[in-house]
Amino acid sequence: MTITPTRRRAAPTSRPARGSRPRRRRTGLVAWLFAGPAALLFAIFFAYPLGASLFQSFTERRGGVDVWVGLAQYRRLTHDPAFAHSMLNAGLILTVQVPVMIVLALVLAVLLNQSWLRVRGTWRAVYFLPAVTTLVAYSVVFQVLLKTDGGLANQALHALGLGQADWLNSPGWARVSVIGSITWRWTGYNAVILLAGLQAIGREQYEAAALDGAGVLRVYTSVVLPQLRPVVLFCVITSTIGTLQLFDENYVLTRGGPGDATLTPVVYLYKIGFQQLDFGYAAAIAWVVVAVIAAVSLVQFALYGRERDR
Repeated sequence: MTITPTRRRAAPTSRPARGSRPRRRRTGLVAWLFAGPAALLFAIFFAYPLGASLFQSFTERRGGVDVWVGLAQYRRLTHDPAFAHSMLNAGLILTVQVPVMIVLALVLAVLLNQSWLRVRGTWRAVYFLPAVTTLVAYSVVFQVLLKTDGGLANQALHALGLGQADWLNSPGWARVSVIGSITWRWTGYNAVILLAGLQAIGREQYEAAALDGAGVLRVYTSVVLPQLRPVVLFCVITSTIGTLQLFDENYVLTRGGPGDATLTPVVYLYKIGFQQLDFGYAAAIAWVVVAVIAAVSLVQFALYGRERDR
């Protein structure tokens, strides 16, 4: 007697409900109704100007008409001593100002994170307040404070029996003035970001390190800083981008002088584009600055990745 195997019925395939497709279409339509205006504004005020400036960097104005010149504007940059000098100034400000500011912000964040500090919320608001002020307004205030004759900084030096400094008309002191103004504005901003990173580290890690016999300095160097490295990297990269794009402070304080001592690429771009009306060359400068910022950011990311893999 043979037994014939019974055939298994195939499981019925799940079919979408009849009303699911119209519902998806309605959901997509509603999503586009909300995202569409933002996408349109992004295309008009960001994407189109970005593409237009890139195209303009390959053109030159001749007889009132933009003529395609290829890489001529970028080759011109390689022979422009003023642009090279502006890049050197930006590099000098970057290598001095960013490390000093990050160290001060880290110290300030540690102080604001102490449990014994009273009215911590008020102190955080006070130190963050400079970042809320407009760039031009605080630059004008610093211009008044650093005046050679009658400025508050020189009055304080005179009261201490020290000689006065020509803050805005001497090349060295002009760089110090620009670096000091930037540091004053952005230290509190970075301190608040670093404070958020510090608060993400559990108290039990401090206690475990203390039980192992680690001192205060060892706790911060071996426990806190390694976990805070991503936040520090973020602050360093954003500060680097801001320094390479520096314009308002040095333009209001010194107009890029004296003798191009505080001339930065963006100030030079402004002079080329809006004073000499050479927009093709100004666009080329802008895209070179973008490339330099991207390269510096990638290098910082790569260095962070190597340190993390060790």
